[in-house]
This record gives sequence, C-alpha cells and structure tokens, in this order.
Amino acid sequence: MSTRDQPELPDPVRMRTNGIELSVHLAGAGPVVVLAHGFPDLAYSWRHQVPALVAAGYRVVVPDMRGYGASDRPAAVAGYDAETVGADLIGLLDVLGVDRAAFIGHDWGANSVWPLAFTRPDRVRGIAGLSVPYLPAAPVSPLDILRNRLGEDFYMVRFQPVGPPEDRLAKDVRATLLAILSDRDPFAEVDSSVLPPWLSPQELSRYTAAFERTGFGAGLNYYRNMERNWAAAAGRSGTTTAVPALFATGDRDAVAAFMPSARMSEVFLDLRTTTVAGAGHWVHQQAPDVVNPLLLEFLGGLPQ
Repeated sequence: MSTRDQPELPDPVRMRTNGIELSVHLAGAGPVVVLAHGFPDLAYSWRHQVPALVAAGYRVVVPDMRGYGASDRPAAVAGYDAETVGADLIGLLDVLGVDRAAFIGHDWGANSVWPLAFTRPDRVRGIAGLSVPYLPAAPVSPLDILRNRLGEDFYMVRFQPVGPPEDRLAKDVRATLLAILSDRDPFAEVDSSVLPPWLSPQELSRYTAAFERTGFGAGLNYYRNMERNWAAAAGRSGTTTAVPALFATGDRDAVAAFMPSARMSEVFLDLRTTTVAGAGHWVHQQAPDVVNPLLLEFLGGLPQ
C-alpha cells in the first residue's frame, strides 16, 4: 500500500460537551457522521475519510477525543470509561442541534461508540466500528482473561499502573509511535528509519509533535477503564439492538487474536462484517481506497 498525499482537515473549533471542551473539525453538509479515533491517534487519523464523506453529501464531526490533541485532558482515570466518552459525542450533537447521527469509531473510538447502540439508540442512525469489535461481557474480567492467556507482559496489562507506562512511552515519543503504528508492541525496539508504507515522514511528525506535547497518560486511561467497561456491558447482558451496524477489520490485525468478533451477531441484529485483505490494525489509514467505499455503502443504506 503506497503512501498518499497528506490531506488536511479543516481548522478545529472548541466545543463544550459533557463538562469538558473538545477540539472538533467540522466539514460538509447533510446527514451527520461522527468519527471517533483511538490510541494513540488524533482526529487527523481520519484525514483520508473526511474528503470522501463530504463529497458524498455528509456533514462530518471529527473530534480529538478527550485526552488527545488540543482537547481537554481530565485528570481522573475514571473519566475515560466508554459511557463517559460516548456521552461526549452525544453532547456534540446537542451543541450542533442535531437529533441523530451515524457514528464511526476505530480502536478505542469503536469501543466508545458501540455502547451507544444500547444506551442512546434514539440518537444513533447507525454504528460502524473498525478493528475493535463489540464484546458481550464474559463471565470473568477481561484483564483476568488477558493475564491468563497472554501474561503480565502483554501491553494492555502493562498499561494498567498509573505513571510508569506513560513515562516509558514518553522517553522517545517518535519511537513509541513508530512501534505502535507498525503493529508492534508499544515497548518494542524499532528501527527508526523504517516507516510503514502507508505513513509518510510528515504524517509521523504530526503525530510526534502532538504526543510530545500531551504525553500518553490520558490515552492510557482508556485501557485503565477496561474493568468498568466490562461491568457496564455485563449490565446489558441479554439485551439486543436493532441499530444497523458494520464491523470491518484487516486480515493482519493482531487484535482479532484476543478480541474475536464472532459474538457480535448475538446482540447486533442488523450486522454486516467485512475483512480487508492486506491491512493491519490501522485499516482506515492503510486501505482508505477499500474502507471508504465500505463506509459509504453502509451509510447510504441507513434509514433516513
């Protein structure tokens, strides 16, 4: 997959929602689509999707999620659970005077928008999640499962203590980002001269400058809410939703090994799934020529 020209997003505006301020990029006119990024990412990660969505007649709302970029970074770890972050996004609709929207999330952005199908179906036209599926609650906590299957050195387990992980990742921000964006362990040593083919030096510099300013702590707080998110999902056990849903992932995405999507059809009654050949975890940046038509087909089929 070749590196493309670096498109830019419109200049952001500050929007107050759910007790904080987010930096939000707005573009286009028409039915609203909210794009939610994950870790360690920015609104900029949707740079290949925004032009396609606007050209197709949608109004896009693209925030730096709480904790990232120019958005507020609340100090409390508990402020980063999926339901709180989802409320941020619903609040953006309130500010814009919009009743309903489609939501598209990647990674922790997907994890934050999936619950909206259960908690706020009145505000959701449809949900698309990239790379991270919705997981109905298991009988035991996800951290216990990860520890038992993958050990204490698995990165999600290592992210749990507050302080040491973010300090380690911040020692060389560029190397950390390069490891993660190359689908490597965040703590892995990498050859800093070798970039993944889908990422240009200019794009990596954009990410590096942002995380040198903010650090990684707020982003890691999303992982530190895994137990709280699991408890919320357990409270929804047995509940199904008719909200139209799309799950798309790359066939080289390592997340599939420990977060299978097979049980999504138990709770999403109107579900489409697809796998993008040759793509890893950063599927929408690696293969926008495939992902964009998938998203447009899904959005075009939603009830008005």
